[in-house]
Amino acid sequence: MRKTNRWMKLLLILPILLLAVLAAGIGWDMWKGNEKPGYALATEAWVSDSETHGADAAQTEETTTEETEILQEPALVVNSQTEASSEQEDPVVTMVFAGDIYLSDHVLAAYDQAGGMGGVLDEAYRQVIADSHMFIANQEFPFSTRGEKAPDKQYTFRLPPERVSIMNEIGADLVSLANNHSMDYGVDALLDTCQVLDEAGILHVGAGADINQAKKLEIIEAEGKKIGFLGASRVYPDVSWMAWENHPGMMSGYDPTVLLEQIQAAKEQCDYVVVYIHWGVERSEIPEEYQRELGYKMIDVGADLVVGSHPHVLQGIEYYNGKPIVYSLGNFIFGSSIPRTALLKVDVDFEKGTASLSLIPGTSKAGYTRTVTEPEVLQEFYNYVQSISFGITVDEKGVVQGA
Repeated sequence: MRKTNRWMKLLLILPILLLAVLAAGIGWDMWKGNEKPGYALATEAWVSDSETHGADAAQTEETTTEETEILQEPALVVNSQTEASSEQEDPVVTMVFAGDIYLSDHVLAAYDQAGGMGGVLDEAYRQVIADSHMFIANQEFPFSTRGEKAPDKQYTFRLPPERVSIMNEIGADLVSLANNHSMDYGVDALLDTCQVLDEAGILHVGAGADINQAKKLEIIEAEGKKIGFLGASRVYPDVSWMAWENHPGMMSGYDPTVLLEQIQAAKEQCDYVVVYIHWGVERSEIPEEYQRELGYKMIDVGADLVVGSHPHVLQGIEYYNGKPIVYSLGNFIFGSSIPRTALLKVDVDFEKGTASLSLIPGTSKAGYTRTVTEPEVLQEFYNYVQSISFGITVDEKGVVQGA
């Protein structure tokens, strides 16, 4: 009974004690809050903001990093481009020159039998031409079915206009018509040739409907530079082959006054001037004295490179005032047999102000022209060119060095 009464008393007292403890706790908190006003709320706010701003800070840091990367990215690109530019080689314009081209019966037979250029030029030569900025040659015939054969000429050449597609396949960008065969069938054939070449997209120099066309400067742009071309002939049967006002023909090299004036004018328009000239004596490996004198005059008035044709064989190379004169490249695509031929590769570095010449030797038989690869034959070829030249050397890679 006493136990029961004791427990009953405890049960009655316990709620009172709990109320007292609770009241004391509330009072303490209120006192603490009054001691430091707003502290608890500020702390809660800071903690809450810390959690929130912590996430925001992480996001902000991530965003800032992304923005920094975005801001830095153009600079990195510029630096990369600048570095690439500094390491990149200076732009070089590559020109390839051939001597005389005549699509003779031998050449046409080889072409038709092979079903294309594989029967006319080997892959190595075709690749050299394809890799260049421009390919230039002397076209030693007209494209026409009209006209009368020139009297008292031992050889007269002519091809039907549709065969111009072969010149396209060879890769001709520009040809000289200033030679002793472009008017084998008279004025009509010459005019037809100009039209056929125009329609085929092949530039031509040295001959045309009148003196203005014959002396016209043709410009090919490459690597932002202007390369100018002129053509003239110092070989033709009679004065009727000369162009003058209202008369078709070619620019003459016999009296070079007009030619020299054109070279001088071209130099004012172009970064590099090339003259392709028909001159010399057939089958002669040594240039005539007049060739050398005329070559010097052309250099003096602004020509950067002089390339010759007509002898049908190679003639020597000479540097005059630092500029090359290649007196004859001989036949390239022509008749049944060409013991020695070559493509002339000219690499012009405008930044350095240099022009590097190299020879790519070859030979031809039955209308098929191919490169020479045998080391002993190559060396013999280089030695031969040196022997007929004037103060130049040709190294084992075919690179020509002037004196």
